[in-house]
Amino acid sequence: MDFNGKSHNGSLAPEVKEKLRRIRHLALDMDGTIYLGSNVFPFTVPFLDGMKAAGIGYSFLTNNPTRSVADYLLKLKGMGIEATEDDMYTTSLAAIDYIKEHYPSARRLFMLGTPSMVSQFAKAGFEECADSPEDVPDVLVVAFDTTLTYSRLCRAAWWASQGIPYVATNPDRVCPTNEKTVLVDCGSLQECIFHATGRRPDIVLGKPDPTMLLGICRRHGLGPQEIAMVGDRIYTDTAMAHNAGAVGVLVLSGETTLETAEKVARDAAVNPAPEFYPPDIIVRDIAELGEMILASK
Repeated sequence: MDFNGKSHNGSLAPEVKEKLRRIRHLALDMDGTIYLGSNVFPFTVPFLDGMKAAGIGYSFLTNNPTRSVADYLLKLKGMGIEATEDDMYTTSLAAIDYIKEHYPSARRLFMLGTPSMVSQFAKAGFEECADSPEDVPDVLVVAFDTTLTYSRLCRAAWWASQGIPYVATNPDRVCPTNEKTVLVDCGSLQECIFHATGRRPDIVLGKPDPTMLLGICRRHGLGPQEIAMVGDRIYTDTAMAHNAGAVGVLVLSGETTLETAEKVARDAAVNPAPEFYPPDIIVRDIAELGEMILASK
């Protein structure tokens, strides 16, 4: 069998075909899966159209909180992808839901986040604290912040050291990009604060936490085995699928290479409690996944 679950004669392996046959909904990661940076993959819109025609639903999930839902919808529309607020779930929304549930009296937040992200919290009724020791927040929120300044990072570390409730939006170390740079993501900011203060977040939301995926199941009346989490990262996307009991599909169009995926599979084969669980299915990209889903029906 080759890496994408096909037998040597080109047909789908029986166990892979059965997993694909049960799928009724796709939870699609965004950056690295349907687009890379600012460039939509040429196969994305035909793939979405094909899934819709086949009666397969889909939702867009992202660990990237830098944009509000409204801004994400505008970005998708600019790429020729039509979507509604009901089709989106970001880690900003996950953090808002978590704070409202666990800190119902919280109103003022100190946030490491972009203005677009902050606007999502403002829409939900929260206020942003100033970068001042006198403006004490109810909760510290640390996110992927492409507008980060040194003084605000230091202030976030200060509030972490003072025992303020501390919520992180996602564990990603870097954000995938087609540019010649490294985009330092929320997970790396958490490590920076930890090294400075000895404090880790009280909760790290987003993938691989299964909350968003299980929420989609409830929204559409699906069992976990009827939904596939499709993404380019083993330690977030396919780990989320494992944690939710869903089908994990790794695409090789973003961060993870085939060599990395094969190493994870080898490690899992000899370790009953591996650091990362291997994906159920590995494909070149969502175009190949679409072909395999149609072939399984």
